[in-house]
Amino acid sequence: MLALNREYTKQEYDACHQVVVECLPHLTVSYDPNNPDSFRKLMLGMLPLLMMRHRRIPRAKWTDKVSGAGKHWIEQTPDDMSPEKFIHSMIGYHLTVDNSLCGMAMTQGTKRRVVNIGLGIKQFAVHPKGASVDAYVQSLQHKLTALELSHISGQEDATKLRRLCITLAMKDAYIKAIGQPVGFDYSRLEFDVGNKRAFGDGHILGGWEFRVFTANLGVARGTKLVQEQYECVCAFFRGSPESTFIWHDSPKQLESWVQFINIDQMVKVLPKLSA
Repeated sequence: MLALNREYTKQEYDACHQVVVECLPHLTVSYDPNNPDSFRKLMLGMLPLLMMRHRRIPRAKWTDKVSGAGKHWIEQTPDDMSPEKFIHSMIGYHLTVDNSLCGMAMTQGTKRRVVNIGLGIKQFAVHPKGASVDAYVQSLQHKLTALELSHISGQEDATKLRRLCITLAMKDAYIKAIGQPVGFDYSRLEFDVGNKRAFGDGHILGGWEFRVFTANLGVARGTKLVQEQYECVCAFFRGSPESTFIWHDSPKQLESWVQFINIDQMVKVLPKLSA
């Protein structure tokens, strides 16, 4: 997870854009240094580069592949690998961003399995700013089922908003994991979180793992440090008889499988990413 924890400089934008041009030919980001969304795309796109750098695999030794459904995986060159090891060396990943938080979910194994991964991120905030929580829930109720709305209604505002964000992040993660395009009807999915069940078109979804956690960021906005929270869900198909929901409620629980970095840390390693 990469926190866009401060404003960026044009020099930093130019350095990131150059790395993307040189190392990620499949990624097209127009040069627009004054556009924060363009910088988000650059930082997000470089996360696979950073991940492979941490694995000490040179850029020349891997290729980014994409399926017809838009699912990405990384294929390493089979040099010095047995056929069996090569088959299980594929790295599937999914990238997403919401406001100040960029995220990448990844897993390694066979191509058939690793592409079934998705990440959902929803900021714990109403939109537009200043709207009431009830108005925000109402604006998104077309994405929810009657059961999901019943779990949200009648709660304190903070609980309403958190449950809404988690539910939508779960749906985002699942939709991306199965490779559905923009425009998918969210109300076709139902997450009965309290009973640890998920449904699609009325049929129970078996075999899925949903990992849920909260990301807390401190973001510099001018001279102020603003606290932001994000509800995050990673969906991955494991093929087990039932779907499982795993909640990571403390930083210590997260350390074993989630890494957090910020703009400064990414910029510091830019010279090494193209090696």
